[in-house]
Amino acid sequence: MRKVKNIETYKSDEPAVVTIGTFDGVHIGHQKIIKRLINTGIQEGLKSVILTFFPHPRMVLQKDSNIKLINTLKERHDILDALGLDYLMIKKFTKEFSRISAEDFVKDILVDKINAKKVIIGYDHRFGRNRNADINDLKQFGETYGFEVEEISAQDINDVAVSSTKIRKALDEGNIEKANTYLGYNFMFSGMVTKGKGLGKQLNFPTANIQIDEDYKIIPKQGSYIVRAVIDDSRVFGMMNIGTNPTVDGKKQSIEVNFFNFEKDLYGKTIQIEFLHRLRDEEKFESVEALKTQLAIDKQTALEYISKTHAE
Repeated sequence: MRKVKNIETYKSDEPAVVTIGTFDGVHIGHQKIIKRLINTGIQEGLKSVILTFFPHPRMVLQKDSNIKLINTLKERHDILDALGLDYLMIKKFTKEFSRISAEDFVKDILVDKINAKKVIIGYDHRFGRNRNADINDLKQFGETYGFEVEEISAQDINDVAVSSTKIRKALDEGNIEKANTYLGYNFMFSGMVTKGKGLGKQLNFPTANIQIDEDYKIIPKQGSYIVRAVIDDSRVFGMMNIGTNPTVDGKKQSIEVNFFNFEKDLYGKTIQIEFLHRLRDEEKFESVEALKTQLAIDKQTALEYISKTHAE
């Protein structure tokens, strides 16, 4: 898959079938539409293209928006690449861009740059300045500029909307299994391993402290989780704590992972971690010894879960 980040300087000679959207999560509802896009491209000899926007429009137009995204841009790229998409076009979303007319958007971007011959779009899609154009306007532009418009039904659009809402809600509640079911893959995040306070080592549970640079990335509810990562081509399981370490009077949220049967130095490495199962809420224990006891219980629970569900 080719990623085009600077669409302003791009111009394609290859005819394309296009769909438009943020596709945050690239969940099972999105995947249904994307597979339709890709199959149409194959059947009709067109390059399959997703036109997406970054930052998320709500981040630009609603400064008080606290929206958190399921995927970073890189995660979205990797998932779409695995699905078999030909092109991911990323249009930088700005206030200036939000003010262009619907016809200018169609002519300058869909036609002149992407060379769209077919657009697959939701029945309720709105675009252009003040979002004042709809699918009927798009069909008229299609007649003018020589592309076909294929409508995505209300049912399919509802599946997409409901899934996005449910995924965010599930992650906020710590319900990883539900989120993963809607995503069609394991929720993940990536971060660099940084120096921590060394608390885990003192507890005989050495941890990798994860720093996530993308502040727009959604973080699941505080608590302990069973996780998995691929490090140096090896699959490694562990347990993660998201929280403030209240037993030792911690104040700032941290993300720490204790990998099982793994002793390599990870400082400075960026690793991707998948969430498999929630163990428990974070809690304040009466002593450090009580915390150590609970961590041992958590590890045993995690190992039993892994042996049942992820046996080689």
